[in-house]
Amino acid sequence: MRDVLIPALRDALEALGVPPPEEIQLERPARREHGDFSSNVALVSAKAAGRPPRELAGQLVDRLRAQPPRHVVDVEVAGPGFVNFRLDTAWLHEVVRAVVAAGASWGTSDVGAGRRVLVEYVSANPTGPVHAGHARGAVYGDSLARILRAVGHQVDEEFYVNDRGVQMQVFAASLAARAAGEEPPEDGYRGAYITEWAAEMPAEAAPLTWGEARALLDQEEVLEALDVRFDDWFSERRMVQTGAIDTTLADLRERGVVDDADGAVWLRSTDFGDDKDRVLVKSDGEVTYLLPDIAYHRDKFARGYDLLIDVWGADHHGYVPRMRAAIEALGHDPAAFEVVITQLVRLERGGQEVRISKRSGDLITLRDLIDEVGADAVRLTYLLQSVDSPQTVDLDLVAAQSVENPVFYVQMANARLLSIDRVAAERGLERRPLDEVDLSVLVHERELEVMRSLEVLGEVVLLAARERAPHKVTTWVRELASAVHGFYHDCPVLSPDTPEPLRQARWWLAVAAGTGLRAGLGLLGTSAPERM
Repeated sequence: MRDVLIPALRDALEALGVPPPEEIQLERPARREHGDFSSNVALVSAKAAGRPPRELAGQLVDRLRAQPPRHVVDVEVAGPGFVNFRLDTAWLHEVVRAVVAAGASWGTSDVGAGRRVLVEYVSANPTGPVHAGHARGAVYGDSLARILRAVGHQVDEEFYVNDRGVQMQVFAASLAARAAGEEPPEDGYRGAYITEWAAEMPAEAAPLTWGEARALLDQEEVLEALDVRFDDWFSERRMVQTGAIDTTLADLRERGVVDDADGAVWLRSTDFGDDKDRVLVKSDGEVTYLLPDIAYHRDKFARGYDLLIDVWGADHHGYVPRMRAAIEALGHDPAAFEVVITQLVRLERGGQEVRISKRSGDLITLRDLIDEVGADAVRLTYLLQSVDSPQTVDLDLVAAQSVENPVFYVQMANARLLSIDRVAAERGLERRPLDEVDLSVLVHERELEVMRSLEVLGEVVLLAARERAPHKVTTWVRELASAVHGFYHDCPVLSPDTPEPLRQARWWLAVAAGTGLRAGLGLLGTSAPERM
């Protein structure tokens, strides 16, 4: 309806001699009795019109009533100058036809216009299995990539392999010690996986090389079990070997943003908004973590990406300003670099916190978590709320097959919808072609609620993409599931008491609802089982 109401408001303003704003907003009133859509255009345009907002709103209402747009049954002024629209139900019936026609592409758009985006996430050290704490960033990054593609962006996904540095040497020493039947170094890795992997390692193998390959294989396997797949696993050590770090430092020197002082090499990051200059090469000649990271992002831009999105853990919050300064020092627009910080997740079982520590051995791996509750439950649970807020996950609830479990509740809605076709086939009932079905009989509030929910998916996906907020799609999926359960309970499709015209209309509504629900679940990377 936006493509009907917004032009109508623009035409009405122009007819009154008022220049329309560049963007006309339409919202849904919080309370249904206030109408189906509301616009603040009179408040926005009042100054240009030289009249009070409510007076301008009244003039707009008069014009719109004189020539009402399609499906509009009434227009009224509300509050200080809002223009509220009331629509007939036929516009919602058109939604059903549109959803069925669009199929799996319902809710998608091309506003991204092919803009190239690289999403980097997880990026765990190859020193052990991916633990449950990585799950939030994994499902967030993957779902964000799906959503960005759904609005027309060209998206690649990348895992940055931190395979350079002291932690790799400690990991290799821990493996070697266990293989020799000895205790790992004092600061070494003591998880049970170290003992298991050490037993697998051939006697002639180099612990560092073999251990990294073993860790990466485990990480890739478990992430694929979560339906998370990367276009590239970018090795930091490989970047060192190709000379990319030296080339990056030379580039920064050529740009005049590097100083030599106290035997060290410094990035003059204060020139670009950082709170202090940063060391790139220490006085002993060892590069800091910052220089390889700069080289990595330099490489990303060199590959032609228009936007870089990094998903980092909560402990990296203070690292963002220096990386943004470095991006600008390289001559790139800092707005082309975004960082999403994922807050910590507290896992609970039986009301007690389950702690995660790769080195101490008190480790809940992502594989353990998937085995316990299932990949779908892991994905949808971690996408229930915004990643910028701490989250508590009750493992007992996530594993429960009950309506209190949001994952079970959503998937049961899909199973119920699909059961209609199955039961109909058993009874020998046939669904007529949609163009032969009268949808005007769909007037029950439960039916309208499903259609209203379906109609907004495109807006929700676009908002989720713009705000980097997959949880908004999760919220929509849960709301549609709730509407479906209400419809299933109060609006029987196959009951002998349901008149045939109404049965056919409800049946197609169920088809549309299932199509929309599965489209939403697909953006979250969650499956839609036919039976529960």
